[in-house]
Amino acid sequence: MPDSRIPWTDGSWTHPPRSATESAQLVVTAEEGSDAWRHTAYGFVHDSEHALLAPLGVGEAMEVSFRAPWDGQFDQAGLFVQIDAERWVKAGIEFADGHLGLGAVVTDRRSDWSVGYVDEWIDAEITVRISRWADALIVRARADDGDWRLVRVASFDPDAEAAAGPFLAAPTRAGLTVHFTRWARSAADDSLH
Repeated sequence: MPDSRIPWTDGSWTHPPRSATESAQLVVTAEEGSDAWRHTAYGFVHDSEHALLAPLGVGEAMEVSFRAPWDGQFDQAGLFVQIDAERWVKAGIEFADGHLGLGAVVTDRRSDWSVGYVDEWIDAEITVRISRWADALIVRARADDGDWRLVRVASFDPDAEAAAGPFLAAPTRAGLTVHFTRWARSAADDSLH
């Protein structure tokens, strides 16, 4: 399957953002307090992220590219994959405690979080790619045209219908605006290495 761009108009929002302007880029401003998390460590459920979703089948991959001014605590953007309100994955960038983190939150009724610093990516265009295998999601990311980094291998229900696409959230502030420059679908990666 060749790489094909997905029109911004093909997606549906999980929760509408403060604003979204569609042209060659999708320029989106998050609502203050938006986030996605379930229970673990913090004790709360946040279900207010802004994710623009289109179907993602087994054997397909989806990727998004974006830029943002990383300066607000817990500002985040990347790729969101959802089965339902209790089963989803968000993967990408989160700015926390003065550092740019590359990671993933995998949620099956309760969330977990894996993250590593990528401060050198602060001014880069970032691309997040998720491949859907029969029983797993393979998450990769890169800065500009750099090498792909393996971020996560996560268990995922092979029989569930899922949708995926660009997402952002701004848990602690108003005014986060993300410029999504690309949204595309292709065949899933065929190996981990």
